[in-house]
This record gives sequence, structure tokens and C-alpha cells, in this order.
Amino acid sequence: MENRDEIVRLNIKTDPDALRKQAHWCGIKPGSRVLDLGCGTGKTTSLLHELVQPAGSVVGVDYSAERIHYAKEHYGAKKGLEFFHHDLTEPCESIGQFDVIWVRFVLEYYRRESPVIVNNLKGLLKPGGFLCLIDLDYNCLSHYELPTALAEVLPKLIAALEDAYNFDAYAGRKLYSYLYDGKYENIEVELMAHHLIYGAARHEDIFNWIKKLEIAATRLSGFFNCYPGGYEVFFNDFKSFFSDPRRFTYSPLILCKGRRPLVD
Repeated sequence: MENRDEIVRLNIKTDPDALRKQAHWCGIKPGSRVLDLGCGTGKTTSLLHELVQPAGSVVGVDYSAERIHYAKEHYGAKKGLEFFHHDLTEPCESIGQFDVIWVRFVLEYYRRESPVIVNNLKGLLKPGGFLCLIDLDYNCLSHYELPTALAEVLPKLIAALEDAYNFDAYAGRKLYSYLYDGKYENIEVELMAHHLIYGAARHEDIFNWIKKLEIAATRLSGFFNCYPGGYEVFFNDFKSFFSDPRRFTYSPLILCKGRRPLVD
């Protein structure tokens, strides 16, 4: 999803109410020290920071220097809120240990490296702390009633992104196994809708989905030669479908949390 508008997309699509609900489920509370891995623009990190007050703190880490710069510029002045630029696939022991580690909408961009990323996090948790993994499943693929041409090309498009860009449309279903294999205790799983779109779509949803298609087109320019009429027709067909209030679209969100044992 790297592009010049990614900061705008991330900020627009972040739903503060949904985020707070998920954070409460993960056990984030006043006084907690939280790591937001893959913090992006810092908007999510700032909202988590509000939930841990008074006396709590949050550290945001992201692989994008541009987004860390933005986060520091917009949120970095708050006491107990820090941001660091770091390769998420590499260990990061220098930032200390945490009561909760929050990994939301990150692993879907690391299909091959996800087990390594999760394994590296265990040492960053205090004994008894919780690792919370949150991601989408069957990402971008649940729509009704798609025209035949769109229904045939969308799974192929997602498969092409997986092969070429390490994307994982099925990241959510793997989260439980990461915690199980890591010998976490008291593992809990929750399933909810991230997108549940029917009737008139919100401006934020239209922007998010259309931007996804635009970026996919720049990454896979030759892919749409297989679509009748090419990319422009595909784009207009999907936009017409998504703008139709009869359309039904949803994305499953899977939340998993597990506790690091007091003694490993």
C-alpha cells in the first residue's frame, strides 16, 4: 500500500470507537505500558495513549521513516508517548518490556515473515503480559452481488498481490496458531466485522476501497489486460458496484490475545 496518499488513507480509515472497543478487549487500561507495533501515522498510538492515562505510556514503532516523522510531528509532544523507526522483522530489545503488545493490521503485509515477527515479540513482553494480534481474514473478497467479470478477477488479483508483494489476504486465521505455537497461556479469540457495508456507503469506506484499487493498479499494471476493457473498465465496474446501495460487503476481523507465562 506504499504511495504518496497512504498517510491520508490510514488516518481516514481509523475508527476511534472501534479501536477503543478492541483495545478494551485486549486488556489495555490505565497505567499500562503498551507497544504499538506497526503504528503507522501515530493516530492509533495516540488513541491508545489516551486509554492508558493517567501514568501509562505507549511506544509506537513502524518501518516507514515517513510515517514515523509524521507521528512525531503530530503526536510526539505528549508525555509518555514515543515513536521509533525500526525494521519490524528485526528484534528490538532496546525499547524495553511492555504489559501489552498491540499488532493491528500489520501481519497482512508480511505473509512470509509473520512467524518471525511474532516470535521476536515474546522477549518484549513482561512475564504475565499480553500479546494481541488483530488482522483481517478473506481480505477484500467478500462482496455480493458481484458482476461475473468482477467475481472472476478479484480472487486472481489478490493472489497476484500475495505472490508479488508478500500480501496475506488470510492473515487473520493464522493468528491463533502463532500464539499456540509460542506457548502463550489463556489464549482468547474474538471474531467481529471490520467492514459491514450495506445501503449507502460512507465517504471513508469509498475512499479506502477505491484507493486500494488504485494502488493495486500501479503495482500490477499488466494484470488488468485479462479484464474485458482493461483497468479503466474494471475500475468503473467496481466503483459502480460499490456505490450501489444494494451491494453487501464485509471483512471479518479476528482478534487473538495470549499471556506470556510467568516462567517460560
